[in-house]
Amino acid sequence: MSAQPLPATIDRIPPNNLEAEMAVIGSILVDREMLAAVGEIVRPSDFYAHVHEAIYSVLLELYERGEPLDKITVAEELRRRGVLERVGGLPYIGGLMDTVQSAASARYYATIVREKSVLRSLIHAGTEVSRLGYEGEEDVAASLDRAEQLIYTIGERRGITEFMPVSRLMKDAFDHIDRLFHMRGDRTGLTSGFRDIDAMTTGFQPGNFVIIAARPGMGKSSFALNMAVAAARLESEPIAFFSLEMSNNELIQRLICAEARISMNDMRRGNIKQHQWEEISRAMGLLNELPLYLDDLGALTVSDVRSRCRRLKSMGGLGAIFIDYLQLVRPGVLARNTNRNEELSEICRSLKMTAKDLNVPIVALAQLNRGVEIRSEKRPMLADLRDSGSLEQEADVVAFLYRDGYYNPETNEPDLTEFIIAKHRNGPTGTVKLRFQREFTLFLPHGDESHFPSA
Repeated sequence: MSAQPLPATIDRIPPNNLEAEMAVIGSILVDREMLAAVGEIVRPSDFYAHVHEAIYSVLLELYERGEPLDKITVAEELRRRGVLERVGGLPYIGGLMDTVQSAASARYYATIVREKSVLRSLIHAGTEVSRLGYEGEEDVAASLDRAEQLIYTIGERRGITEFMPVSRLMKDAFDHIDRLFHMRGDRTGLTSGFRDIDAMTTGFQPGNFVIIAARPGMGKSSFALNMAVAAARLESEPIAFFSLEMSNNELIQRLICAEARISMNDMRRGNIKQHQWEEISRAMGLLNELPLYLDDLGALTVSDVRSRCRRLKSMGGLGAIFIDYLQLVRPGVLARNTNRNEELSEICRSLKMTAKDLNVPIVALAQLNRGVEIRSEKRPMLADLRDSGSLEQEADVVAFLYRDGYYNPETNEPDLTEFIIAKHRNGPTGTVKLRFQREFTLFLPHGDESHFPSA
């Protein structure tokens, strides 16, 4: 009976339980319905003995084809693959059925097999981490990220690399559709904090990479903070906010001003009236209850973002990631010594992969270049991003903030702000009108004095 090879640096027999592996397969041969339960726990590569891996793979394929699961059908499929004699032939397959008195304990046996597989994965990961320690001197941060990712992948039980047949994905798809049916609302993903935006986007979905771009002075940071607060209020999981430009103290002041409706200029000068202290206290109490996590350590790489968010997710989940703003993210070692557009392209690709890996939406702010200023029509367009690497290509949603009052002070509505959804991979594009109360660093629905959602 052959076993999976181990690195040469390890001379001990790796963790395994051949009896549990035999019992798992035997239970399935006794009762085919056990495969549905066992299949949620173990995959073929979790088996230590290659013969058991081969037999379990055949059981999965026969089950997917709706064929009987017994020693005859399994032996025939193994013969067709040319490996029947290698696994011990029909006598060995039949003997597996004799290892169990009842199939009822199949899940318990499968859990043992999976646990031993995890321990072996840790051994392999430890060997790889050791190699990184010896060879990763040129980029310590990248080596740390790789080491953390190795362990994280094991902990998340998400290291499956095989193709997944559609038949095995249908149940999850049905459950997702059923969840959407029972929600039956405008929003099925992360809220923006504004009903009209949520109605157009249905919320930002897990794995989405969202870019919100604008020229300076349009209120990008304020909008992102407003959105993060709304998400923290309505989502059941923590929200991470990375500020590469402002300190945590500045962010907190903005949050308090928006919640308490106190002028930012007045707060900075300490010009606070007696009755406003009650509003400040109320605002701080509400904000204190939010699962909102701020990080103001500048000069971050995508690896830093990914590492911090993995730890946050492991402690209590993760609902979304906000980054203010893209052009201040440092490139990783592989993207250095290239031009800035190529660096930004690599940063965006890495952020998209991070959103997918962590299964959360990432909302990244981006600053548009001065090209917008030199033309008569100041509203941003997708073409304005094309000089900034592959921002547009990597994003699932691209939105722009535009306030005409910034360019035309005589306008009748100086606070009117357009949230322009210029790209939406899975939905419509269009414009939502908002109001920006700059003194409070607060965005409101157009024509609505109340902030949505309420606490």
